[in-house]
Amino acid sequence: MHLLRLLGTLCALGQIASAAPIGQRTSLAPRQASPYWLGQVQHQGLAAFNSNPQSYQVFRNVKDFGAKGDGVTDDSDAINAAIQAGNRCMKGCDSSTTQPGLIYFPSGTYLVTKPIIAVYYSQLVGDAATLPVIKAAGSFSGIAVFDSDPYESDGSNWYTNQNNFFRAIRNFVIDLTATQSGTGIHWQVAQASSLINIRFEMGNTDSQGIFMDNGSGGFMSDLVFRGGKLGAFLGNQQFTTRNFVFEGVKTAMVLNWNWGWTFKSLDIKNCGVGIDMTAGGAEAQTVGSVLVLDSKISNTPIGIKTVHSSTSQPITGGTLVIDNLSTNNVPVIVANNDGGAILAGSGGAIKVESWGQGRVYSPNGGSRVQASLTPRPQKPAALLDGNGYIFERSRPQYTDVPAAQIVSARSNGAKGDGMTDDTAALQALINNNVGKVIFLDHGVYKLTSTLYIPPNTKIVGECWATLISEGPFFADSKNPKVVIQVGKPGEVGLVELSDLVLETAGPAGGAIVLQWNMADAPGTKGTNGMWDVHIRIGGSAGTKLQSDQCKKNPSADGTQINHNCESAFMLMHIGKTGSVYMENNWIWTSDHELDRKDFSQITIFSGRGLWIETQEGPVWGYATASEHNVMYQYQLTNTKNVFLGMIQTETPYYQSNPTVYLPYDVNPAFEDPVYDCPDKSQGSTCAKSIGLRVKDSKDILVYGAGLYSFFENYTQECLKTQTCQDDMVSVEGNTQNFFMYNLNTVGVSNMVKVNERKLVPQAENQNGFASTIALFAQP
Repeated sequence: MHLLRLLGTLCALGQIASAAPIGQRTSLAPRQASPYWLGQVQHQGLAAFNSNPQSYQVFRNVKDFGAKGDGVTDDSDAINAAIQAGNRCMKGCDSSTTQPGLIYFPSGTYLVTKPIIAVYYSQLVGDAATLPVIKAAGSFSGIAVFDSDPYESDGSNWYTNQNNFFRAIRNFVIDLTATQSGTGIHWQVAQASSLINIRFEMGNTDSQGIFMDNGSGGFMSDLVFRGGKLGAFLGNQQFTTRNFVFEGVKTAMVLNWNWGWTFKSLDIKNCGVGIDMTAGGAEAQTVGSVLVLDSKISNTPIGIKTVHSSTSQPITGGTLVIDNLSTNNVPVIVANNDGGAILAGSGGAIKVESWGQGRVYSPNGGSRVQASLTPRPQKPAALLDGNGYIFERSRPQYTDVPAAQIVSARSNGAKGDGMTDDTAALQALINNNVGKVIFLDHGVYKLTSTLYIPPNTKIVGECWATLISEGPFFADSKNPKVVIQVGKPGEVGLVELSDLVLETAGPAGGAIVLQWNMADAPGTKGTNGMWDVHIRIGGSAGTKLQSDQCKKNPSADGTQINHNCESAFMLMHIGKTGSVYMENNWIWTSDHELDRKDFSQITIFSGRGLWIETQEGPVWGYATASEHNVMYQYQLTNTKNVFLGMIQTETPYYQSNPTVYLPYDVNPAFEDPVYDCPDKSQGSTCAKSIGLRVKDSKDILVYGAGLYSFFENYTQECLKTQTCQDDMVSVEGNTQNFFMYNLNTVGVSNMVKVNERKLVPQAENQNGFASTIALFAQP
């Protein structure tokens, strides 16, 4: 996706001393077999557009390939055989959606002596009820126990790091205690990637849990790091993490480089340093911005180490925001590179409500701060949990549900072959199994009319099972129709969706891919949710929106539109009565081909990205992204009670050929923006899609944003002056209590405008390649 290859520095970590012993450790002995349903249900997944769909195996149990899990046998080759069977997308394959693999590890201890290579479009999943242990032998050799992007001897990778999509590893214990300096996971990934529910046991070694050198992500949650030299070494464009625990680690995290990173619910205890963000030094900081929200640090001499100052370079490098941090026995909460106090702590308990360093703005102007941040947002109760923290919820894995209560789509009449109309079969399946867990076996399920999801529905896909709309019902952009409707307006109840991909097959200019109307029942919070559900429009097999039909043509007349490449009216709509918890959702109109071997850039048109108009909410979005849509990426109108943690956008690469005015008409019924550009012709830097539009809304909290404009009609000359488009964030009408932390933009002349007043020029906020501010507030 990101065609600007950013090579993260492979820093030597030898200066970080060994961690002290952490005392009694949870036993890693093999356990009894678990009744976890994923290992017991019948697996009938079908790779519909694979060259051999009937013989291709989607689900693989590593024990079926010879892995013993006895803690003695070397299982490396057996595990890799399970992953690689079936002509998977490996070295030399840029990407593929037709070779999926869900690799399942029953409980046990799997001894490995070399890396487990997690190839493209793979989910590596352990028994969620009884976590399997992956134990690195003392003789282990390689970059990491799990490797998402292997290096060759010449320094090249198997995959392009910023296009290394669709990866998941969850439910493991990684035991590095037998190594001297092992690494748990090499995680060089991009969007639609996740690490979830993993424990790193490092003991009294020089090991590290995660090594991330570069990429464009992404999401991780529910990770525990114990012992070792370093918990996580992190470098990526933008990322969100939630619920990390570090115990007895010499340095919990080293930030190598980024544009923006949001940390939610850190618990750092008994460490030497919490977060080290000094990379590059004061003259050339490589860490763009860091946000720490709802977190704890205890018994740690230095909480956060930074080199940011009034004279450091770049001028907004090392931007830091702290919001609701509790410390106990942390003598220095924020330290300079020598350990001196920028924000002093104590041997007792201190709570930091709001503190930051960087540039802050309001409608009245901007200034540099390195102090408490004021004003602070009013955090509405609707967004908070019982402790006053922003609400969060881990993805459901249904460990308490027996296999007999898991209902298979393919066993109940749906084909998932990409050709059969499965609308009626899926609607009957959902209607007849309210309250049960519906297992959408891997496949491509065609929808020719609206699929309605009623209250009390739970759907989990197998390795990103796909729902694809097709046909004349969705083709008319002047008469848009919903593809997947979660609840009817006014309905309340529970809906849980996980591990799905939603697509259109073009032309589909009238498709509203996902509409969420369901609200939580009174007295409940966050019962409606979607985890690892992605909207992927075009660029993949079966969409009829690929490089053979929709290849880019920058020399074309911008008034001549290939209407066969109109792919959607809107990607997602949260309606007036909707409430939803969103986590790791990539809403993407493809900019390039994923399956055809040219892997070239494509031009397809999706009118609108994510529109939120819920009148009461609440809406939570952790690690959401919306990219390459014509009119806007995120739009919030007449709404309230919305939390967004590290949103990410990109302007369509083809704009301004055509401009934002084509091919979709402005429709007032959908609150479409009206771009009042003096120059509406090709080449206009005004007539380009806004990243975030907020109009007549209240209580909107954005905790991290990376909003980018990389191209002008597929060329990048505009990046030299950061003038690919005029504006990126537009605040309009009577908007109140709008707070936006750690905003990072690329290619934008003015970062924020309020009712057409340009308030945040990029020129005074340069942060290396990006531009950064710590806060924009409109109380």
